[in-house]
Order: sequence, then structure tokens, then C-alpha cells
Amino acid sequence: MATTTSPASVTSVTSVTLEVADPEAARRFYTAFGVESRIRLRASGASGTSGTSGTSDPDSTGFRGFTLALTVSGPATVDGFVADAVGAGATVLKPATKSMWGYGGVVRAPDGTIWKIATSAKKDTGPATRRIDELVLLLGVEDVRASRRFYADLGLTVAKSFGGKYAEFVAEESDPVKLALYKRGGLAKDLGVPAEGTGSHRIALGGSTGAPFTDPDGFVWETAGPSAP
Repeated sequence: MATTTSPASVTSVTSVTLEVADPEAARRFYTAFGVESRIRLRASGASGTSGTSGTSDPDSTGFRGFTLALTVSGPATVDGFVADAVGAGATVLKPATKSMWGYGGVVRAPDGTIWKIATSAKKDTGPATRRIDELVLLLGVEDVRASRRFYADLGLTVAKSFGGKYAEFVAEESDPVKLALYKRGGLAKDLGVPAEGTGSHRIALGGSTGAPFTDPDGFVWETAGPSAP
């Protein structure tokens, strides 16, 4: 685990920044995918707003330890987002299909970021839309209990917790991102990828924190900036 430095408090995730090799190409993809207003992009190796570049190592290999998940209204909307992602250059890791939890699929963007698109509904009750009900950032962590305590001690409120497998924090309706923790191996299995990976996560979280810090699993937090990407 990485050396951890702690701020006074964190009450929400205000932004997610992906570090990519080609920001303009990534912007075109995410615009076609339909999530351009939900994320920020910057070139790999560029320093963040915190004045540090803890996520900037361009030599990441394998699983980067997180996924971004879109929660939507129904299967047709899932299919629409998956089709748009694939049409813009994404690779399907798991085709959209029914499960005991609902319906969903997993894709890998050209920049390497893994996205899950899912709904709890198994049948459509209306036509497909482009509405995103929720954006969830799932961090793959070595010790869910320890990471849950870390974030709870900083001020986040635990909404759901399933032992050492999963934890989710409260997000207000106005919060752009919900934070959740998943056992790294379990998250990789759910996404259909090997759990092994080295190098930077290539993601930075913006939050209501007084100072930049790094969590126990090496995820970098920066001081909050403007809400628009």
C-alpha cells in the first residue's frame, strides 16, 4: 500500500479526472459515449490542480484498480450506451446481459478506462433514453474494511457495507459522483479482467478536502475545483 497522507475531512467526491495519452481523442470518444460532462481529462504526465502528479505515470499495465459505472433506467438504455461506446472505439469486455441484479455490460474505452453500464430493471418500461441516473466510482482496494474506516474517519458516511467485500458511501442528489469500495480481486472478476496491474491508477479524485492526499491504495485526491469539467 502507498504511504497515506490525510486531509482534515472529505464530505463528497466533486470530480473525477482521467489521465490519458491523447486528451483530444479521449474527448471525442467521451462525447460520443455521452459522458463528457461527467468527467475531466488531462494528459498523462501533467501535474494536477493539487500541484502533484501522483497519477501521472504513463507506464501503467493491466488492471488500473477502478471502474466507472453508469446506472440507467432500463436494458434498452444500457444497450444504447454500450452501442455508442463501441461505435466510438470501445472494446466489449462483457456483453450486456441479464443477471440476478438486473442487466448490464462492461466496455473498455480507447484510453484504457473500464466502464460498466447497468440497470436494476430486467425489463424496459419505456423507450431508451440518454439519461444517466447515477455515476459511481468503484475503487478496487486490498482491504475494504480498512479503506472504509479511512474514508469514514475523514467524514464520508457509509450507506451500505457488506463485510470485507463492498462498501458504499452516501451521496447527495447534487453530488456528481458516488464513491464505493470493492475488493480488488472481486471487482476485476466482475469486470471480466485479470486483477494484476502495475503503475499509476491514472485517475485523480477531486473532493471537499483542505489539502491533497493519497489513500491507502494509492488513489490520489486533489483539492476541489470548479464543478464543470
